[in-house]
Amino acid sequence: MDYYAGIDVSLELSSVCVVDSSGKIVRETKVASEPEALLQHFADLGLPVIRVGFEAGQLSQWLREGLVDAGFEVVLLETRHVKAALSAMPVKTDRKDARGIWQLLRMGWYRPVHAKSADAQEVRALLVGRKLLQAKLLDVELSIRGILRGYGLKVGEVSRGRFEARIRELIEGHDMLATVIGAMLQARAVLWNEFTRLHRATLKIARVDPVCQRLMSAPGVGPLVALTYRSAVDIRGGLQNPEPSVRTSD
Repeated sequence: MDYYAGIDVSLELSSVCVVDSSGKIVRETKVASEPEALLQHFADLGLPVIRVGFEAGQLSQWLREGLVDAGFEVVLLETRHVKAALSAMPVKTDRKDARGIWQLLRMGWYRPVHAKSADAQEVRALLVGRKLLQAKLLDVELSIRGILRGYGLKVGEVSRGRFEARIRELIEGHDMLATVIGAMLQARAVLWNEFTRLHRATLKIARVDPVCQRLMSAPGVGPLVALTYRSAVDIRGGLQNPEPSVRTSD
């Protein structure tokens, strides 16, 4: 007899519901949200679980890789479909969500989500980190401008390279502004250095990847747009990363 497992993934503990092909619940329990813990749980059951399903989420890629490497067939369920199917429940709990997921899995009432390759996940992490640092850098610069404007000090149009020098010119002779703005300028310098480091890493990947090169041949498409599209579509074959991974200093 075939068996299915529906998992409602949470940060610490995941609800696991194992059923047979007739729909009879065999085991319901909570297991640590770790690949090793899930594998040990299925090994203790001693049942031929032919398919495991859980909703796509932040932990789903990591859990899926561990189960797939152990030989399990794993399906990532599209989040909106799962939400729509489980919204009919009068009372929602993790246990009932796990039941609903296996029901979707057993009946085939779901849309599978593509699991991104390890290379694509690394590049997506790089792009997300770069964008975050860029946003925080802009926030700090705008805050500095806003504080100075309250004292009638106008920064005006200035390049990023001359931004710090221009600010120090304006705050000269203001002790309190020198303390406050000086600290903000130090934070900006760190953000700028780390942002440029990640930015160079994205350009390096785009330069050696043939798909990105082909995309950049279109007018208006630069390295960031090409790399973002490339990692989102995740074409088979993997991205041509010049380095095994992008590491940041502690």
